[in-house]
Amino acid sequence: MSVPEIMTRAEQPYVAIRGHVSMAEIGALAVRTPEVFAWLGARGVSPAGPPFLKYNVIDMMRQLEIDNGVPVAAPVDGDGDVIAGVVPAGRYATLTHVGHPSELVGATKTLLDWAADQGLTWDMSPGETGERWGSRLEISLTDPRQEPDMSKWVTQLAFRLAD
Repeated sequence: MSVPEIMTRAEQPYVAIRGHVSMAEIGALAVRTPEVFAWLGARGVSPAGPPFLKYNVIDMMRQLEIDNGVPVAAPVDGDGDVIAGVVPAGRYATLTHVGHPSELVGATKTLLDWAADQGLTWDMSPGETGERWGSRLEISLTDPRQEPDMSKWVTQLAFRLAD
C-alpha cells in the first residue's frame, strides 16, 4: 500500500451504470463494467481512463448508491441503464492499494484515518439516506483480462476533500 497523498484532479466526464446495493451486493455491480465498455463501443466512444466505482451515498448498514463508471473525453448522453456524470475537479486524498478487492475496506480505513490525523475534511455531508460524498472513487488500475490474479490488482482510492 502506498503512502496517502493529496493530488489535484481535473473535472472528468463519465458514463456509468448506477446501482443501489447493500455491502454484500457491491460485487454484483462491479462485474457490470464490461457492459459500460460495450455501451461505449456501440457508440464509437473511446474510454478516457480506467474504470472506477464512485460511491455517491454510503450507509454501510442499509444501502449504497454507487456508479460503475468509465471516464470519457467529453460529455456523452446516457440512455437505458447507462447514465452520464462528472467527477468534480478538486483536491483529493489518494492511496494506491495492491491486493484483492476484499482488502479495500482496510485500505479505505487507512486513508480515512490518515486524513483525520492530518485534520482534513471530506467533501461529504450526512443525510437521511447516509453519507453523501462529492466524489469517492475506487479506480481500477489493473485490467482483469491481463491479470486474472485478484491478489495482484492495483486500485487507487481518491476521495475529494472539502474546499
